[in-house]
Amino acid sequence: MRILLMTALVSVLLTSTASSATFLDGAYGEKEGCTYSQTGESSGADEFFLLNDEGVTTATAFCAFSGKPTKTASGFKITAQCESEGEKGQKETVDLKKSPEGYTINFKDGTSWGPLPKCK
Repeated sequence: MRILLMTALVSVLLTSTASSATFLDGAYGEKEGCTYSQTGESSGADEFFLLNDEGVTTATAFCAFSGKPTKTASGFKITAQCESEGEKGQKETVDLKKSPEGYTINFKDGTSWGPLPKCK
């Protein structure tokens, strides 16, 4: 599990230099994701969510954002391509909906992650 997390985190770092779109007002996540966002250190926890301008990182997957985000009434739509255990999925448009609790990431298959509160 730690190897998967580290692979995902390396992907985030590599992708961050390729993405120039800044559309979120900071990082969002649960405790472990926010700690990583602030320190660059991972505890290797099984529960890990981090949303930032580069994509969404979990303990087992990384979904890289590409293209320009489209502003919606409740957040953004953006193209994402997820990778898990070395396998890349199809590119798809995901919906990032903001609420007072944070952002929820909605995928076209009905899967949703969140809400993820803003990191402090």
